Amino acid sequence: MFFKSIYRLGDKAEDKVRGRLSHFPIVYAFLGGAGIIIFWRGIWHTADYAMEYFFATKYLVAPDITISMLWWDGPLSILIGITILLLSGLFVSSFIGNEIIISGLKGEKKLTEKTEEDVRLDLEESSEMKKEIHDINRRLEKIEKALTKAK
Repeated sequence: MFFKSIYRLGDKAEDKVRGRLSHFPIVYAFLGGAGIIIFWRGIWHTADYAMEYFFATKYLVAPDITISMLWWDGPLSILIGITILLLSGLFVSSFIGNEIIISGLKGEKKLTEKTEEDVRLDLEESSEMKKEIHDINRRLEKIEKALTKAK
């Protein structure tokens, strides 16, 4: 119940932020890019700190070597980056992508897993849909002409 209320609160905040930012696409893009860079900076610094902590001090001869990085620098950057990306609604889409999410919801295979025959079948289906839409459009035009003549 506690996590559900936090999720709802975050979801409402995301909707408000995305709604406001969508009116300013350049600011939205800048904020999203900054969020991604800050997030990956945190990952990078955390990995550097871990490498320095676990490996550099053990294998160096000098016993008085201190770790030059602050331990909280990387995790704090990760937290700030995640916050920016979650509030702007870009966290999942920037790392996974919309096509993969949609294909997962539809239960489709990834493009790399599809055989040549599957891809041809998909192309034929989309071509048939285009023909049907074109046919429906022609019928609508005929109906509109008939209605304008009847007036």
